[in-house]
Amino acid sequence: MRTVCIIAIGACLCWALAAAPRGAQTSSIPIFIGNGSGMRGFRPADTQLASWALDAWRRAAGAGLRFEPAAEADALIRLYWTEPNSGRYGEMQPLMVGGRPGAAVFIQADVSLLGDDIATRAARDDLFRDSVVYLTCLHELGHALGLAHTADFRDIMYFFGFGGDILDYFGRYRSQLHARADIAGVSGLSDADTRRIIALHPAGSQTK
Repeated sequence: MRTVCIIAIGACLCWALAAAPRGAQTSSIPIFIGNGSGMRGFRPADTQLASWALDAWRRAAGAGLRFEPAAEADALIRLYWTEPNSGRYGEMQPLMVGGRPGAAVFIQADVSLLGDDIATRAARDDLFRDSVVYLTCLHELGHALGLAHTADFRDIMYFFGFGGDILDYFGRYRSQLHARADIAGVSGLSDADTRRIIALHPAGSQTK
């Protein structure tokens, strides 16, 4: 069984955990989303899936979390589209930006590399393919925002090292979609995911 994320739980904690006390002014997190043009399996609209994933976390956190586009060198969170990498769905790597901790997120857009079951279903269903890419973005960005893996199959932060049917996991989300645009409004986050992101980024906090 391949896993949605390869980062160990202890390595997934990022700068977002160091929010200021309640009452401080909320600030925006500089974000960079790379262009994967020319990479195998990448589609230009995949950048929209990444933006929708960021927006899902923003909506879940409420007033405590804001993002703003930034140049790559200035961004605290940077999302890249990765070349073939041994069947990995995605990865988050900590990085330092001007003395501040940040995160680089890597997403595999070519779902044909993610095993026969995923590849077969994605080949006949574009919405399933986009569901896989979107949920991978959502999961890895969750790590970048400070969230660790969970053992609850309902969570976007679930780790498949605990077991579970991966087709069912992605198919459960796909079943809620009628058109691609629905992804913008169907977050894919569980109630527990929402509680955790609010706890990390409470209203009135300031990201460091």
